[in-house]
Amino acid sequence: MKSNLKWLLPIIIVLTIVIYLFSSSGMKKISTDFIQAYADETLYENAIKKANENQMVLDKIGLIKPINNMTILNGEVIYTNENQTVQTSIKVKGDKNYGGKISMDIIANRKKDKWIYKQINIRLKDSVRNKEIIEIIPDL
Repeated sequence: MKSNLKWLLPIIIVLTIVIYLFSSSGMKKISTDFIQAYADETLYENAIKKANENQMVLDKIGLIKPINNMTILNGEVIYTNENQTVQTSIKVKGDKNYGGKISMDIIANRKKDKWIYKQINIRLKDSVRNKEIIEIIPDL
């Protein structure tokens, strides 16, 4: 019993330090942004729908496939303006065999319960380092 108590105090101290560092480092904000994006499926679904209406996207990569929740966690998400504005970037895949990386960048503002897209870009990067951006909704 005494040997267990020897470990209890150091574990409590380490956990307290970890919780303090997590809450004061800004990681709380980052994790909150991902949780919010994870829960807001329409943000990505509607952006993909708009991208799939673009002829250049269809010609280069085909229809963009729906994303899963892990895609959001592997991307970047930043909410600002009291969570009414979002800037996010995720990897997407088309149904054509494109030999490089495809990313979708989104900037949107929430009006009531609807996202108004300010910018949607598809970034293409092939294996020989050629880069191309297809603007779906350009930033005005």
